[in-house]
Amino acid sequence: MTTIDVQRSLAENFSGVILAPGDAGYDAARQVHNGLIDKRPALIASCRNTADVVAAVNEAREADLEISVRGGGHNVAGKAVTEGGLMIDLSPMKGIHVDPARRTVRAQAGVTVRELDRANGIFGLATPSGVVSSTGIAGLTLGGGLTWLMGRYGMAIDNLVSAEVVLASGDVVTASADADADLFWAIRGGGGNFGVVTSFEFRAYPVSTVLRGPVVHTLEAAPELLGFYRDFSTQAPDELSMQAAFLHAPDGSGAKLCGVSICHCGEDAEEAEADLRPLREFGSPTANLIERIPYPVANTTADSLFERGLLCYWKSAFFSELSDAAIGVLADAFGRAPTDKCVLVIERFGGEASRVEPTATAYPHREPGHNLLLISQWTDPADSDAGIAWARTTFDALAPHMADRAYTNYLPADDYGRVRQAFGANYDRLVELKRRYDPNNLFHLNQNIDPTRSS
Repeated sequence: MTTIDVQRSLAENFSGVILAPGDAGYDAARQVHNGLIDKRPALIASCRNTADVVAAVNEAREADLEISVRGGGHNVAGKAVTEGGLMIDLSPMKGIHVDPARRTVRAQAGVTVRELDRANGIFGLATPSGVVSSTGIAGLTLGGGLTWLMGRYGMAIDNLVSAEVVLASGDVVTASADADADLFWAIRGGGGNFGVVTSFEFRAYPVSTVLRGPVVHTLEAAPELLGFYRDFSTQAPDELSMQAAFLHAPDGSGAKLCGVSICHCGEDAEEAEADLRPLREFGSPTANLIERIPYPVANTTADSLFERGLLCYWKSAFFSELSDAAIGVLADAFGRAPTDKCVLVIERFGGEASRVEPTATAYPHREPGHNLLLISQWTDPADSDAGIAWARTTFDALAPHMADRAYTNYLPADDYGRVRQAFGANYDRLVELKRRYDPNNLFHLNQNIDPTRSS
């Protein structure tokens, strides 16, 4: 079948918009957050509902077209866009329904963190939902979902109640602990390998305002500050989540800084301030920006570090130990960052998220510790080689300090060999389930679990 034939056939059972190269809106629809990604699908099926997704999956399968699935389009690897295939665009699917009595929220797959937080916030509720507001909830959740609330309430997947899934066969199922439990297990950390998730039902919690913000120091203070962060974060209560970061001053001066950013979701204001007192009093900060703000606002405060359209290359892994030697490598590497858009983030993983059994969900890495997100970003395509080289060189220098595990949502497109690290001890079961739900690997533009490979 030609592309025109596929487009005509799909249009017969489609209520959304179908775009081909040259159509108005095509170029905007194929762009994702990472400006380094420049792929051209043969067709883009912008879906309005589950029936549209079913039609697109069936048409692509029968026409032997490669499928990509776009939710929020935030994933740095750019796997939401196919080169020459059919891109299933879920971004128009924005339905959200909050049930304040049951403290649950159901949201379609095109919803972003900002939109979910806003809907929940009307009722004084919050769902663990990432740390950058432009992130799509679909990819975030399917990969695990690190959030500011995970110390107290767990990861996004730990709060998933059910999900509607379009399988490779075109069938629609609802996966939960009581219905299709194997599929429910797999989608909680297994990424987009098992189908197109069209809606998510989450638990919500009474969180309205939080203490949120960074304490910022000069780069020279990094060894002492990160040593303090390492010890302080290990002893922090569940209500207090935190990250350390190397970043550039937002005033355009290019000044290199380091800081500790926190989110405290405890209800007792005096207790929360007492928990933060050691951080506020440590050293000689250049700025202390911690304040009490609504939770929906809290999830927007890091947005400026993740500008849409920047050319991006990430590396990531967990530290086996945030040692003094590792801190020294980080500080030295950031001193050589090639642009003022580059950022290093060290995320504390612990609390409730670390108490879940590693085999309870497909996401396996539940050990307390720290996860590195190494973000190289630039604006000029001529800087691409230098930007990528800095990320790779820094990551290689940190390798002796890294654990043999990775977070799927942070892997770049060329980290092919780290899929097994990402899925860890759950890989064999995921292969078995991939063979059951998608034996022909129709959904392979993801951190792929190849059903043809030996487990």
